Amino acid sequence: MDSSHFGSNRRAFLGRTVGALGPLALAHLLEQDRGGASASEPSPGLPTAKARSVICLFQHGGPSQMDLFDRKPMLTKWHGKPHPGQLEVHFDKQAGNVLGSPFAFRPRGESGIELSELLPGISSIADEITLVRSMTTESVDHESALRLIHSGKFQAGRPTWGSWVIYALGTENRNLPAYVVLSDPGGLPVDGVRNWTSGWLPAVYQGTPFRPGGSPVLNLATPSRVPSAAREAQLRLLDTLNRAHLEGHPGNSELEARISNYETAARMQTAVPECLDLASESLATRRMYGLEDPATREYGSRCLLARRLVERGVRFVQVFLSGQPWDTHSKNAETLRGLCRRTDGPSAALVKDLKQRGLLDSTIVLWTGEFGRLPISQGTDGRDHNRHGFSLWLAGGGFKAGYSHGQTDDFGYKSVEDVVTVHDLQATLLHALGLDHRRLTYQHDGRADSLTDPDVTNARVVGELLA
Repeated sequence: MDSSHFGSNRRAFLGRTVGALGPLALAHLLEQDRGGASASEPSPGLPTAKARSVICLFQHGGPSQMDLFDRKPMLTKWHGKPHPGQLEVHFDKQAGNVLGSPFAFRPRGESGIELSELLPGISSIADEITLVRSMTTESVDHESALRLIHSGKFQAGRPTWGSWVIYALGTENRNLPAYVVLSDPGGLPVDGVRNWTSGWLPAVYQGTPFRPGGSPVLNLATPSRVPSAAREAQLRLLDTLNRAHLEGHPGNSELEARISNYETAARMQTAVPECLDLASESLATRRMYGLEDPATREYGSRCLLARRLVERGVRFVQVFLSGQPWDTHSKNAETLRGLCRRTDGPSAALVKDLKQRGLLDSTIVLWTGEFGRLPISQGTDGRDHNRHGFSLWLAGGGFKAGYSHGQTDDFGYKSVEDVVTVHDLQATLLHALGLDHRRLTYQHDGRADSLTDPDVTNARVVGELLA
């Protein structure tokens, strides 16, 4: 691909995926003016954290575990027959017989983790991942399950775990947002901005979306009608006035901080476009992420951007899909083929790229949806929601490489061995970042609130997942 062609793609990508840094800068300044929380030290008594950052590849809708990660020969044996046990069915009137998976599984890598033929990319990193096959959650409703996995409770408006991480650990690069959301150009995911809200935590801890459309740096770029020389003169005048005001108020740390933060906001004008410049990547890297393939270009671009953000000190990055594409109530097999074609290669490329750059040990990569699917058909070729068992994988950040954890029953319906709840997952992720989920709290409505609420949920750190 020639440089002019890539430049055109880059401009289109910038136009689709950036924006809304002005509100972030304003929130940051207001929080500093209020004397908001600063970065805290990792919890005493915990081992030194290997992980410093997180990239979450979130798969809205509920990926089908028995077609991707959890081989169940019994489904093939019972295909087309009534399920022999009791199932919780979301859409009961559409419940059908056992639906076998049409996809072949085989052991991958030296670890021998069995994965579906739909996942050649993830199969190539089998020896880098921790595959959890025994996840459970508490809801089969999309919005409730999404709020649970993101914020620990069903209620809307609570802080998401990304916000808790930023609240606890702060930022490593004040020229960029600490928490970035790479949303799909096709639209918002189900439950919209609630997926990355800071809830009742200060607004500075919310995710900052690089949204499709609009200016590359909304509200921060100099208006086109203002000549650069005039803008420089304005900034010099503002600095002179601020310094003069500071001389009249010696020792005023709040005023000093305010001046410093406005300077930081100005620096973001250069830091953000530089970070988004995928043209600076090698041809080999762009090919690895699938930027030359129309099927993978868009998702691959966002996965590559996630690496660039983490590389520059962004603490928490989430990559979302539009709507809930993994919600395969019909055409399950056909839909999975398309989704895996789009996301599998770039997801694997992200892990490989982080490793070859020495960033995987310090970065947690999490691939998950909000729940799983049922072993029976919905209609003729779909699968309904399932909260009793689903699969996810993690890589890097102190998690065991080439390890599969837990087991579901013979039909892939219910987690029965080494069960991991959503709250356990949250506690373990915080632990890998050097944080004690029992001590990471914030005073709200007269109580010390937290992500996991361990006195109610009995959340625990799943040590078997950690290296």
